[in-house]
Amino acid sequence: MELDVVLLSRIQFAFTVMFHYLFPPLTIGLAVLIVIFESIWMWKRDPFWLNLTKFWVILFAVSFAMGVASGIVLEFEFGTNWATYSRFVGDVFGSALAAEGIFAFFLESGFLAVLVFGWNRVGPKVHYFSTWMVCLGAIFSSIWIVVANSWQQTPAGSEVRQVVRDGEPWYVEGEPVMRAEIVNFWEMVFNPSSIDRILHVWIGALILGSFFVMSICAWYILRNRHMLFATRSFRIALVTGTIGVLAAPLSGHSSVMVVAQEQPAKLAALEGHYETGDGGSSYALLGIPNDREQRLDLAVRVPKLLSLLVYMDPDRPVAGLDRFPPEDRPRTLIPFVSFRLMVASGLFMLGLCLYALWQWRRGRLFTRRKMLWLFVIAVLPAYVANHAGWVAAETGRQPWIVYPAYEPVHAARQDASVFLDYATADFSSPRDGLRVADAVSRAVTAEMVVASMVMFVLIYGLLFMVWIYVLDRKIRTGPTGVGDPDEPSPPAAPPTGGDEGEGPAGGFYAPSADLHGGGRSYTDAHEAVEEGGGGDERPNGGAANKPSARPTDAREESGS
Repeated sequence: MELDVVLLSRIQFAFTVMFHYLFPPLTIGLAVLIVIFESIWMWKRDPFWLNLTKFWVILFAVSFAMGVASGIVLEFEFGTNWATYSRFVGDVFGSALAAEGIFAFFLESGFLAVLVFGWNRVGPKVHYFSTWMVCLGAIFSSIWIVVANSWQQTPAGSEVRQVVRDGEPWYVEGEPVMRAEIVNFWEMVFNPSSIDRILHVWIGALILGSFFVMSICAWYILRNRHMLFATRSFRIALVTGTIGVLAAPLSGHSSVMVVAQEQPAKLAALEGHYETGDGGSSYALLGIPNDREQRLDLAVRVPKLLSLLVYMDPDRPVAGLDRFPPEDRPRTLIPFVSFRLMVASGLFMLGLCLYALWQWRRGRLFTRRKMLWLFVIAVLPAYVANHAGWVAAETGRQPWIVYPAYEPVHAARQDASVFLDYATADFSSPRDGLRVADAVSRAVTAEMVVASMVMFVLIYGLLFMVWIYVLDRKIRTGPTGVGDPDEPSPPAAPPTGGDEGEGPAGGFYAPSADLHGGGRSYTDAHEAVEEGGGGDERPNGGAANKPSARPTDAREESGS
């Protein structure tokens, strides 16, 4: 059997980029939460919040390092496996990735060492500033990466021209060598899909970071460990996670509306919509795409709902795959299934968060063990939603790696009313796009791709095991200085002051030094602080930190 170098290259890149994407949304979401935690520390100057922040910074640093290590490979794959594609998009991607390096990566990496290692080397204000810079760097990095990818989906601000070498048009084997060149940088940046996609990526990152925190905290609560740490972290993550899962459907619908106007073939693939028809188009909740027969088998449909969602008109037909030539239609199974996986995962997380908020209001947030176990595993649906969304977006634009210009789409950008007549528009003449089959490197053979893929699987498998091992070790060890009676005593304060000129044992660690100087533990200190009305943060009025306490009795942790 002859191996297909295009298919193998696609599988290889899909594997490496999906492995890499385990880490960027997690670190973006964690960075936002770390800013919140450290802001509370700066406000209250309670050493509990300092040590809480330190714990989450450790998990952030481990994941950040894995993201950097796994992401470097992708740039090399552009050159090795996708040389024709790199030549075609080089002018556009070069500017976007250069901006990512200058405005984001340098900012992020420049302050990362201060965030991770600067606790007793700089003062609190400098460290707090560094935390913000790392968070903003992670966010800025996502902007430029998504801008570059969005341009592939909805090109703007560029023109496709023939490459000139030595003053002459360049031909290879009689075919002109073309490339996209930027003619308007800001139009390229703010292409039709970039803003919606950036917002959706940020929301997905916030959801993942929040559910990561809640998963660990729920595990601690179920084992009656680090209760004060776990319950406080959980509450904050529950609020941010709820914001994320409420915002995701709104952002997602806005993104799909852009897809409907800019990439109607992708919308048809996502919805398993093969036949345009004359009346309102139904929405398929479930079904099995059958590309050979061009129909959706065993479909469960809601009549006219797709037309209502797209046009707010239940009787206006939505363009189906039959409006496109067969060679320009995406294969439907993967985008159809992955889109529904994303939606189902999002609905699960939304229901779980709303139920948890209801239990919080009733004063039973941390007494529902089955709910807490769901939160322990709910980080998996958060990952599924993030990955399935990208799978749907990338497979839905096939067979194009750079989406072409269609005359109806171009006209709809100038006059929105054209979008209303896509069901009768002519989509038979795409131009200025690049097909996946034409984007691979001509010098790469299938055997080369297989060999490198085996190497990637082995190396990435090892990296994944290392990441899981380190996370597991750090989580099982748990935080220090957060009121757990079994934890070792926190280290003594450093001999030098912070950035405000304090003397020995002053500055950033002054509260910690006061505690140790007085011979008190963090548990004693917090119990003293909580007396007189603040005891709602201690399960059972402080009893939950004792070995005999049960998490199911921790009613006061709900805030009642």
